[in-house]
Amino acid sequence: MQAIKQTRVRYLILLMLFLVTTINYADRATISIAGSSMQKDLGFDAVTLGYIFSAFGWAYVLGQIPGGWLLDRFGSKRVYAVSIFTWSLFTLLQGFVGGMPVAWAVTTMFMLRFLVGFAEAPSFPGNARIVAAWFPTAERGTASAVFNSAQYFATALFAPLMGWIVHKFGWEHVFVMMGVLGIVFSGIWLKTIYNPKEHPRINRAELEHIEQNGGLVDMDSARKSGSQGPRWDYIRQLLTNRMLVGVYLGQYCINGITYFFLTWFPVYLVQERGMSILKAGFIASLPALCGFIGGVLGGVLSDALLRRGHSLTLARKLPIVTGLLLSTSMVFCNYVEAEWMVVGFMTLAFFGKGLGALGWAVVADTSPKQIAGLSGGLFNTFGNIASITTPIVIGYIISATGSFKWALVYVGANALVAVFSYLVIVGRIQRVELRDGPTQGGSARNEEAPASPLGPQGSTASV
Repeated sequence: MQAIKQTRVRYLILLMLFLVTTINYADRATISIAGSSMQKDLGFDAVTLGYIFSAFGWAYVLGQIPGGWLLDRFGSKRVYAVSIFTWSLFTLLQGFVGGMPVAWAVTTMFMLRFLVGFAEAPSFPGNARIVAAWFPTAERGTASAVFNSAQYFATALFAPLMGWIVHKFGWEHVFVMMGVLGIVFSGIWLKTIYNPKEHPRINRAELEHIEQNGGLVDMDSARKSGSQGPRWDYIRQLLTNRMLVGVYLGQYCINGITYFFLTWFPVYLVQERGMSILKAGFIASLPALCGFIGGVLGGVLSDALLRRGHSLTLARKLPIVTGLLLSTSMVFCNYVEAEWMVVGFMTLAFFGKGLGALGWAVVADTSPKQIAGLSGGLFNTFGNIASITTPIVIGYIISATGSFKWALVYVGANALVAVFSYLVIVGRIQRVELRDGPTQGGSARNEEAPASPLGPQGSTASV
């Protein structure tokens, strides 16, 4: 009897994750493209702009654990759809603050950016949760890299467009455009996303392939059987796990690089390098395009190492460490004057950051299946503290020194700390097993880290 050919519904799901993450990051980047013109129109200084940039991060961090809990309690489809609609509505409203008095405009913009951050909180834990359910272990690195690389694709696609809109029509219009786009997409999401066992287009062959190779297709079974959601004691177990603490620190530093590019980078091009906002929009897209290439390549390389028999630890850490070392190249911009060299070093740095941005693959590999959403939310909480600190610290550095030179050193140092964290603190990468009963000074279980920082070869950590 001929075997039934597998459907490929999981790739449709991945496409949806890529598109929603593109919209997500384009909404975050609106403020960076509009920032220089908005600062000029409303007449506030670099420190104030830094605080406006950080508003998103305050709420995004505060919303991570509640957002993850909601995902585990009510499922990814509904919670994510509400999230998309809500953040898009608040993005749309930002387009109407320009006519206010300066003090009101600054306060209102801060609050709307804050609300966008809170509404977006379930997005990346939701992505990691959906990937863990829909993809086998050996495909998870690529899947995670594809949705994560959408952050670079968003800048590459939308930065030139938004720069042109600001130049032609004014900064307010970028918020209106992105808000309308997101509201429309929330309806498409509801029509497309399902759990693996509920999708009308999946066949048994694909479902069995996913389930037998590590996909958590039963992730929502506890929710449907009447569970009241994850226990908050689980957070303590995650926070006392050395591997996860190292991953959290690494993600904080990686996001420090991300939020430099999402907030201050276009301002750097305009104010430090003397480019027009139109030119800055196009130039900003070049590093982002290479970041996208690096992001996809990192996942493909990681999964290729895994399929060749290397450990999960080596397969994840090698691209991370290599990419982050490349990202320190941005510091060399302090020693060159030619625009093409500045763009070249920033492009190399963004490519490296993309190559090393496998944190969400690590989350999908390590999260306990009972609390995949909560685990991703906790990871994103620590990572996105950088969305608060990075814009503010850079704002103060610029205010104190009058240039971006030490700001670039600060961002490059984040990459080195992340390398240290993955090589020294993380140890072996494997799925965490929670203890349901009382523990005696212990934490969620995982094996002791091996002596080698990249882990043993020839074996795969249990998943």
